[in-house]
Amino acid sequence: MRTDSPISATLVAWGNAWLAGHVGLDDALDRVERDAGPQVVTDGVAEITLRVFLMDLRREGLSAFRLSLPVPGDPLGLTGPPAFNGAAIDAGQAAVAVLPGRCAGLLPAVDRRGSSYSGILWTAAEASPTPPDVPSLAEAERDLAAAMRAATDALTNVDGPAQGFPSIGDGEDTLAPGYPGRAHRVGALASRLALALRLADERGLTSGQVSVRGQALRDLDRAVRRARVAAHHAIVESQV
Repeated sequence: MRTDSPISATLVAWGNAWLAGHVGLDDALDRVERDAGPQVVTDGVAEITLRVFLMDLRREGLSAFRLSLPVPGDPLGLTGPPAFNGAAIDAGQAAVAVLPGRCAGLLPAVDRRGSSYSGILWTAAEASPTPPDVPSLAEAERDLAAAMRAATDALTNVDGPAQGFPSIGDGEDTLAPGYPGRAHRVGALASRLALALRLADERGLTSGQVSVRGQALRDLDRAVRRARVAAHHAIVESQV
């Protein structure tokens, strides 16, 4: 799974659009499967399709999805328990389904069976119902702009090859219908910068040059993750 286009983000965006009535369940599932193939959910004992799992959660009172994009030292979007946090950090992503009195965490892994089947196996686990401390969309947009300026300055002022960001065109808009226009804009920029971070090539730089731009890129990575989480939560935030 590409870290610049996490499948958890697609599930959260289109799941929230479905819950808000902007798209049907078929449309949401088609979009998720278009990104990564067939989707199956396991609780460690049995497996069911993602469609059946979502319909079961809907009957239980599913109200929203949250996105988590954690890294070691920055458990963004996570509030526990420790077992789920650790698994989500290992995966680098998770989706959290919000239900009355509880939350269900979903951890994705590439699912290959035989020579032709490739999809996603989601592992369902208990997640804390405590809301995570995530930035508002406006705060995340400001932080992303500041981190982008700082990273650009750091990269262009380093002597040697691989200066600046790769030219990668427009960012992919991973959000779904019903999200505010500002969220689409922030999400697309964050997607573009996430891809730029993945493509950044440090070959040919001295250790000192790598150190100079390394901190700026780490700060930008943090801002990108915060912006993506805020953008994917914006449809829920706008309904509060």
